Amino acid sequence: MTARKIIHIDCDCFYAAIEMRDNPQLASRPIAVGGSADRRGVIATCNYEARAYGVRSAMATRQALQLCPQLTLVKPRMEVYREVSQQIQQIFRRYTELIEPLSLDEAYLDVTESPHCGGSATRMAEEIRQQVWEKLRITVSAGVAPNKFLAKIASDWRKPNGLFVITPAEVEAFVSDLPVKRLHGVGQVTARKLERLGVTTCRDVRRLDALSLAKELGGFGERLWQLAQGIDERPVVVDSRRQSLSVEHTFDQDLPDLPACEAELPMLFAQFETRLARLRSRYRAEKPFVKVKFHDFSQTTLEQAGTGWTEEGFRQLLQQAFARGNKPVRLLGVGVRLSPLGVPGEQFRLF
Repeated sequence: MTARKIIHIDCDCFYAAIEMRDNPQLASRPIAVGGSADRRGVIATCNYEARAYGVRSAMATRQALQLCPQLTLVKPRMEVYREVSQQIQQIFRRYTELIEPLSLDEAYLDVTESPHCGGSATRMAEEIRQQVWEKLRITVSAGVAPNKFLAKIASDWRKPNGLFVITPAEVEAFVSDLPVKRLHGVGQVTARKLERLGVTTCRDVRRLDALSLAKELGGFGERLWQLAQGIDERPVVVDSRRQSLSVEHTFDQDLPDLPACEAELPMLFAQFETRLARLRSRYRAEKPFVKVKFHDFSQTTLEQAGTGWTEEGFRQLLQQAFARGNKPVRLLGVGVRLSPLGVPGEQFRLF
């Protein structure tokens, strides 16, 4: 079988990069795109000058300003970001039609059969990066690898404005030394479980059998074992229709009661709004839902048609969902069911 050639493209601090491009006076300052502190806003993204102070995406704006008092806060311009994203995808299509957008600022490209650049995925990635800079004046990082898992890791390897290539011959050595914390799906809880097993790298995972991992980590154990071998058979999906969109957060310390849960809702809602804005051109939001996982790992999900996907609407659902357990909470999530726009035969709302 011919090894696949996958490119993962990830824009560098996308929203902030566009704001600095359109207002060069911002370029030398620490800036962040997000909501205001007095409304319990959250940072959507920030430039690298701000990251030097510890500012990160999904951080509360109030906390970001405490870390970096001179931080310049910029209100998001989603229409502009969407337009730039579409322009970037037009560049992608010069090389392949097999494109899987993950968000406005990143995508997978399958260039296995592409005739461009003599079939060299590395040269195609170099050209894409160059064209995005020349035409749009923003930088992107790229990863090239035989599968999606490794291509995504590679794109982050030399950020910002970098290119990293993992050839089929290099997969074995690269994956062996890879920390398990770099693997998608390995969060803090899973990392602690693996550490108790003496597992910190993919080489350590290989010493265990898939059955042992499955007993320890459930269904994710088998997936982890495959990733540790560098195996990822997922294809680049061109026309994938999402069923739902949600944002979840597992807390380091359990939330003791309903008021503590409600205090975290603005942060979750702000992240949810940012992600939903990326999909509004393709999907319509339907039923909102709230997910609550209690300290004993029991959980409940409550969704309700007719409830608005506003912060107040989610608050009402949260109150009902919490009442089902009425005990400390380790995870909260908010989301909506989605339906694609423009599906033939669909019935549109009257109002």
